[in-house]
Amino acid sequence: MGAVGGHLEPHEINDPQATVLREIREETGLLPEELENLKLQYILIRLNQQEIRQQFIYTAQASRRDVALTEEGELHWIPRERVLDREIPFIFRSLLEHYFDQGPSPHVWVGTAGLTDRGEPTVRFVLLHDPMQA
Repeated sequence: MGAVGGHLEPHEINDPQATVLREIREETGLLPEELENLKLQYILIRLNQQEIRQQFIYTAQASRRDVALTEEGELHWIPRERVLDREIPFIFRSLLEHYFDQGPSPHVWVGTAGLTDRGEPTVRFVLLHDPMQA
């Protein structure tokens, strides 16, 4: 189970899109010009033991379906209707269910992981807004 992803390098700390493009190239061989509508769609925030994790999730369409063989393992596309049939960590399953329900958005969603009143894991999504803009 997995998706293209990785960590920000020190020189990318203020440019997560540079990280996304680098990771896509490293893990798939897809070049920036082979991606359309690359957009920050989600920011996930969660506590993992004593570490606060902030994850940036971008969406895009690829102009080609073949991917390069890399050290990341065997990569292949999964049909959308079968994605949720796979074993996926809770936070990413919640994100995918939200995305499949809401579809692409002109806004960025922020998801925070936590617990319900009954102690069950949940992710709460809100639209990211600039309070200084109308």
